[in-house]
Amino acid sequence: MSTEHTNTPRADSPQSAAEAVRGARQHAPAATPAESDPILELAEAMEGPLRIPAHTPEAVRDTVASLEKRLIGGQREFRRREVASEAGVSLHSARKLWRAMGFPELSDDEVFFTEADKKALGTMVGMVREGTLTEETAISLMRSVGQMTDRMVVWQIEALVEDMIANQNLSDRQARRQLFSLLPEIIPAIEDLLLYSWRRQLNSAVHRMALRVETGVAAYNQDRGEDDGGTPLPLARAVGFADLVSYTSLSRRMNERTLAQLVQRFEAKCAEIISVGGGRLVKTIGDEVLYVAETPQAGAQIALSLSRELAKDELFPQTRGAVVWGRLLSRLGDIYGPTVNMAARLTSLAEPGTVLTDAITANTLRNDVRFVLTAQEITAVRGFGDIQPYELSAGEGAGLVID
Repeated sequence: MSTEHTNTPRADSPQSAAEAVRGARQHAPAATPAESDPILELAEAMEGPLRIPAHTPEAVRDTVASLEKRLIGGQREFRRREVASEAGVSLHSARKLWRAMGFPELSDDEVFFTEADKKALGTMVGMVREGTLTEETAISLMRSVGQMTDRMVVWQIEALVEDMIANQNLSDRQARRQLFSLLPEIIPAIEDLLLYSWRRQLNSAVHRMALRVETGVAAYNQDRGEDDGGTPLPLARAVGFADLVSYTSLSRRMNERTLAQLVQRFEAKCAEIISVGGGRLVKTIGDEVLYVAETPQAGAQIALSLSRELAKDELFPQTRGAVVWGRLLSRLGDIYGPTVNMAARLTSLAEPGTVLTDAITANTLRNDVRFVLTAQEITAVRGFGDIQPYELSAGEGAGLVID
């Protein structure tokens, strides 16, 4: 990989976007000086990081500049080579870390960095130099922070905009402009909440890692008469999916805002139920949620509660789901392995309003009076051959209590 900036833009780069716009307009009638081309102006603004289009109102420019100093720790005053040099690393190594964080590609002349950026790069480089982390691990940690916080920021901004539109009778554009005034008031509170939540989540992970991993794997091995045997799948978890039936056809009949509200409500409801059941929401993919729990019983309770509670909401179409107890690998905030694939396959086989599991998980749950397991027709499943699915239903007891 070249370490130097070149003048040939990648096909998906901001530079090529601007050139494509220019090319598309080169045979168009010439604009008079009084006219403006907003698309070309936007494409040209994209050529530099955080560049503001020329016709942005002065008040907005001033607000953005003020917010920027507060958010990034001062005035942008350093170029990439200066920051890399002070950290004592090659530009190539520094760029790998910055790309992991999601920073844009910079030229040697671009003034982009602050003292806070120098400190952050020095911290990561220092841990690599001291042997605390390898370079690969440092990049992975930076990528985790960059990707998660990017999604979080987009989520928070859209939630605030949506609230302004709904409760202050503003247009989308008005809400986004007014958000500039609101942000300085709420930045400290959200920043404190972020650190609080991260520490709480890390504490939960420590408990899972130190107190429950060995017990979970031992229970899994006991059910199957296995031992670790050098397996690359170190965690025993219940893996579950739940999805909305006929989501594609439903989405065609809804406008964008109504569809967004449906998906947001689905995710919020699922997150609440999974949390009450002691599980962890791994991710949502539109109409589908993926979660894990530390025991097959907890996973089964969550699966049944999702099916029951979502069925009560008239806004949702029918749902279907599956839960499987097995071993998996956790990487990059996601989970992998045959257990995940089996749960996904069973979800696609489930009839609307039902939850399926596999034979081994069913055998694990069979003596628990809270669950009823009904054998289904043996089915050929891609990647697994013929399997015996079981429908999971509620037995004795009230299940999870959702307020």
